[in-house]
Amino acid sequence: MSILQRMASRAGQTLTSLLIARNSGMPLHREIPRKIRRKALRMLKGQYGPLRARSYATWMTKFDTIDADARERLARHLGAVFPQLYAQGPSSPPSSSPPSITQPPSSQSLSSPPSITQPPSSPPPSSPPSSSPPSITQPPSSPPSTPPGHGTPSSLGSPPLISIVMPVYNTPAPYLRNAIDSVLDQVYENWELCIADDASSDDRVREILEEYASKDRRVKLCLRTENGHISAASNSALSLATGDYIALLDHDDELAPHALGMVALEIHDHPDAALIYSDEDKIDKGGNRFGPYFKCDFDPELILSQNYLNHLSVFRKGTVEKTGGFREGLEGSQDWDLVLRVIETALPSQVRHIPHVLYHWRSHPLSAAGDSHAKPYAADAAKRAVEEHLGRIGTKAEVIPLPDILAQRVRYELPDPHPLVSIIIPTRDGKLLQGCVKSLVQRTSYRPFEVIIVDNGSVEQHTLSYLASIEEGIGVQDVLETLRPEGTSSKHGQGTRGIDVQVQVLRMDIPFNYSTLNNTGASKATGELLCLLNDDIEVTDPEWLGEMVRHAVRPEVGAVGAKLLYPDGTIQHGGVILGLSGGGAADHASRHVPGYSSGYFGRAALTQCFSAVTGACMLVRRSLYQAMGGLDEEHLPVSFNDVDLCLRLREAGYRTVWEPAAVLIHHESVTRGQDDNPRKAARVAKEVTWMRERWGDLILDDPAYNPNLSLETADFDLAWPPRIPALAAGRHQQAGK
Repeated sequence: MSILQRMASRAGQTLTSLLIARNSGMPLHREIPRKIRRKALRMLKGQYGPLRARSYATWMTKFDTIDADARERLARHLGAVFPQLYAQGPSSPPSSSPPSITQPPSSQSLSSPPSITQPPSSPPPSSPPSSSPPSITQPPSSPPSTPPGHGTPSSLGSPPLISIVMPVYNTPAPYLRNAIDSVLDQVYENWELCIADDASSDDRVREILEEYASKDRRVKLCLRTENGHISAASNSALSLATGDYIALLDHDDELAPHALGMVALEIHDHPDAALIYSDEDKIDKGGNRFGPYFKCDFDPELILSQNYLNHLSVFRKGTVEKTGGFREGLEGSQDWDLVLRVIETALPSQVRHIPHVLYHWRSHPLSAAGDSHAKPYAADAAKRAVEEHLGRIGTKAEVIPLPDILAQRVRYELPDPHPLVSIIIPTRDGKLLQGCVKSLVQRTSYRPFEVIIVDNGSVEQHTLSYLASIEEGIGVQDVLETLRPEGTSSKHGQGTRGIDVQVQVLRMDIPFNYSTLNNTGASKATGELLCLLNDDIEVTDPEWLGEMVRHAVRPEVGAVGAKLLYPDGTIQHGGVILGLSGGGAADHASRHVPGYSSGYFGRAALTQCFSAVTGACMLVRRSLYQAMGGLDEEHLPVSFNDVDLCLRLREAGYRTVWEPAAVLIHHESVTRGQDDNPRKAARVAKEVTWMRERWGDLILDDPAYNPNLSLETADFDLAWPPRIPALAAGRHQQAGK
């Protein structure tokens, strides 16, 4: 155990807590003895310098270098986990026998390579949707303990054979050699490289392939006689595979030396895994790495917007065969289509994420890594892949391309009739309350909804007068007149009668407790859906509520959040990330990023799951809100009650969805200060401590975030240091010593 780890143990803190303590300034860390804390921070400063991101090149040198020592440690650990692996020395010495080369017969259909199950001409039938729409209070059904086609391997405990599938066509010689060499250089040795040349016109390609096949019998070739494009070539390569798992490698990309070793260890730890993916970066013609994509854990919403799994993707071979392999006609998005068909039968827990850069995507002018528009046909194929996936699972939705970021949006169908939404607005002398209510009624196109204003002891005359006018039925008369059907007239005292917007006031003159105010408002609501809303929100987009309802009525969804902007157009809320703000309980993602920006790999512009969303604008089914007991009035009267509710919904099996198409203005001050007076600081510290005790490691290991990304900033910057062991051996580093 290192000195730092011993200090962390003595202080009763995690190592990560000490690593982030330098910038937190939270009372949370005061229980660490001052002498130990100062010593730890001096050590951290000396070891890492300022705890902030450097360039990716510097970050790699410090935290992602697979040097000789790291290779040795990983090999030693692999040998301990898989003793058969090195029992007889290297598994595949250079072969003196002729290379393994398959020549498909000329009469063979290119769409039907040997030993691969072909997809039917139409999508396989799925269970038809119910003739009546499901109740919006319906909880998610319990998934089977082991879904079809995902049994554990018969060779459990033995080193898995990983078959690398690589279609090839007219690859530049240096790139092709680098790709194959990156496989031969793997620390883990139990692999086979299955290459299908798609009738390359460049004779050097076949010469290089035959050269490598003659040197190592693990290199297997299929030399196609006719060009059939990437799906057909991938199926030909797949027909050569005999392994337990299939890894995908493009003909000009490279694997990190520890890639297959990390995958094998993941399979050992999770033998029921159906799909494994890793983080990735790009590599230029000079071999320089850049543009890392540190991904979240599996997100069933984000995967419909972009194939963020992408590289490195590893599939159980039996599952791939049962789904029909790669489908022709979906070239450019054939991998995405395969992912969607696999997850239709897999449990979310069977999709595993390795938070290490194991794949280097080649960037050159003709590649998608170098030019995102290099393959225009891929966008059409992606749209079709997602549409057909939704059709197979019986979901009615529209797929809308987002060409600027080469992604797409799934717009779910609204139920008919529309459910009533109860909008709950706590306030106390809210200066923006009247504008909030006016914008709600005047600009929101969704109907029906009601507004419940919960007044927490307002004393200012302008607020009291406004609330009194609402109670008399005339408080929103100026707005309602513009909405009244032609031929009708308003009368004093009738106010909201005759139209579909009801506004009421609840009086609660009690000490401020945000949770109690919302829970009381919810108890008076009549809508099927509850919308928690701050009194400083302004509606600018008429579609905001309808876009949120589309998700909230889905049985698998618990809470829905919106994209909130500061008045200057930058993002105030782009989802909530646990542990953000230097070790606090949570904070907002993408804060201060321009509202028009797609952010980090589209994360500021794409529908996705977060562990939580803000209660400044949150939509949830009333039945679920009641089942969860509402917001926690006892432990979280002011802060983090919205986060806690989302985490309880997650614990119960529901998703929290952030919908960027629902856009509102949040008039929270851009220069808002912290709770830094003694009383407020003590309250914040108490709530943070409770959250960390209640939710434990989840606070510092948010599945919607990546341990290689910083908890000190909200812009997906690199962590310095990351919250995982620095060496490429990953979590197995200590065991391998």
